Amino acid sequence: MVPTLFGITLITFFIIKLAPGDPNELKLMFAGDSLPADKIAAYLADSKPALDVPEWYVEFTESASQKLNSNLGDPEDIKETSSYKALMWIGENTVFYGKWISKTVRLDFGRSLKDHQPVADKIWKALPVTLLINIISLLIIYSISMPLGIWSALNKNSAIDKVVMIKLFVLYSLPSFWVASMLLMFFAGADYFDVFPIMGVSSSYYNELGFFEKIADVSWHLVLPVIASTIGGFAFLTRFSRSNFLDVVSQDYVRTARAKGLSEFKVLYVHALKNALIPFVTLMGTLLPSLLGGSVVIEQIFSIPGMGLLSFDAVLSRDHNTIMAVATIGAFLTLVGILLSDLMYGLVDPRIRLDNK
Repeated sequence: MVPTLFGITLITFFIIKLAPGDPNELKLMFAGDSLPADKIAAYLADSKPALDVPEWYVEFTESASQKLNSNLGDPEDIKETSSYKALMWIGENTVFYGKWISKTVRLDFGRSLKDHQPVADKIWKALPVTLLINIISLLIIYSISMPLGIWSALNKNSAIDKVVMIKLFVLYSLPSFWVASMLLMFFAGADYFDVFPIMGVSSSYYNELGFFEKIADVSWHLVLPVIASTIGGFAFLTRFSRSNFLDVVSQDYVRTARAKGLSEFKVLYVHALKNALIPFVTLMGTLLPSLLGGSVVIEQIFSIPGMGLLSFDAVLSRDHNTIMAVATIGAFLTLVGILLSDLMYGLVDPRIRLDNK
């Protein structure tokens, strides 16, 4: 797990460094045309951190570049070659990565290149909002879609089953950004039903409210975002539950259980249901990163300051420290989710425990 996380952060770090654009250049781009060229060059030179590349690496770089360009004898000419610049770029960024990883293990993600605030503080501010929306959405999705999918499987090809499947197919086909836009237009605008707030997660007078009034205010603001983020997942999981349960009840051991005279309740909810949960264990392995990842589309439309919007702004502003922090947290939670899924397999499927013995 640790080597995998190390490899993910290393690859992500160098991909970010290879991407075009620089946060300091973006700042100067919006500073106006009145800045002289020499001041811009001086600012860019001062903004780049001084990195102590080991002397042996510098000598190796010069030697390798000289061998690749044997016709050049002047050291100054060698430093202008593409091979020397490429090797020095790798060495400087390797030193930079080493310093970054040494701080990251202490949960110090540095400062944002956009506003110079600590990245950890920005994440902790955005995290509760994203967690609240995603936890509510997941509870609604799993508590309704799994029973509905099993019920639909037990009533396969009935008139109600066909109607439910058609409606779920339509819901699954609706893009989340379109659903969010329609909800805002019909339920948060003056043209139709001005019922819900149009943006944010709390009112301007939130701090003046009492405890229960604060809960009611936040809940009222989250109604539309939760609906928009729930519809797609609800439709998918219901159809997934139905198809998976149909596959399980058609197995030989279910027919054997019925032939032994077991009641339909024991056949379906003791034998079949437990095996039908195995694919859900794999699916739940992705819940941890999705809980903290947030939805860029939903948070952008409803102006919610969550993790999705934070990541989107970091990419636009080339905020490398914030991008690396979010990517590292996401990779760590993905690996933890996979590990928990492997452990849960043994609880759901006894055959796995027997194989280990």
